[in-house]
Amino acid sequence: MEYRDFVKKNDGQVLALRREGTLPLLYYPLLEGTKVVQHAFTTREGGVSRGIYESLNLSFTRGDEESAVMENYRRVADSFHTTVENMVCSDQTHTTNVLRVDKSYGGCGVTRPKPYGDVDGLITDEPGLILATFYADCVPLFFVDPKHRAIGLSHSGWRGTVGRMGAVTLEKMCEEFGTDPGEVYAAVGPSICQDCYEVGAEVADAFYREFPGHEGEILLDKGKGKYQLDLWKCNELILLEAGVKEEKLAVTNICTCCNPGLLFSHRASHGKRGNLGAFLMLREEKESD
Repeated sequence: MEYRDFVKKNDGQVLALRREGTLPLLYYPLLEGTKVVQHAFTTREGGVSRGIYESLNLSFTRGDEESAVMENYRRVADSFHTTVENMVCSDQTHTTNVLRVDKSYGGCGVTRPKPYGDVDGLITDEPGLILATFYADCVPLFFVDPKHRAIGLSHSGWRGTVGRMGAVTLEKMCEEFGTDPGEVYAAVGPSICQDCYEVGAEVADAFYREFPGHEGEILLDKGKGKYQLDLWKCNELILLEAGVKEEKLAVTNICTCCNPGLLFSHRASHGKRGNLGAFLMLREEKESD
């Protein structure tokens, strides 16, 4: 399937596709429409990695050649018209910890070690600094506050979702930048869909407790202690309840697990895979005027 057909099939009004050099990059017209950010969600195509990592793998820790991963990062940085020294990466361990970063963090996770750990969310008001988080079924969450010129990018797997990572990120942006959730543009990114995401009773029980009154919207009981969990709907509920307005929220309908030839999926590959990346950068003010 061609990438353009793939996006069209999955409703190009929600997600769109652009090509930057060799890279096909998914993005949200809703977020780009704010004119204050550049962002992207990568696919498997456009990099130099081989084998199970083919081709745009963005993980240094899964066994891929370091030189290949570095070249992949360089290509992503090129698509933002900058360098890898202006990227800062999360240190994902399924927490709800959110870190404010600035230019002094540039290169962390790519060209130099991260001086922090257990960070699944990043926020900044520094133009030109690219926030980066990583995926192979979990949920990316994008946040843009045009009024205060601040952004956030968070990783939310099932643990992050039941911990309401989206709301935590908004609270941190409010604390640091004065962000009002009602003024935020947000997006729930490509990740595993309900049909593909089977969980056990222990996980289902955690969501039953956290989302009372919404059980029928987020969980499908398959019997014998098995459930299908809708992380997209959960994160939509979290963001709306936190104050994001419905017209300022885009929710994906592209599943990583349904499209393993185009996107890395941990479940579809049984763990033999690379990482996708979500990237978000605040533009220089003169660029957005």
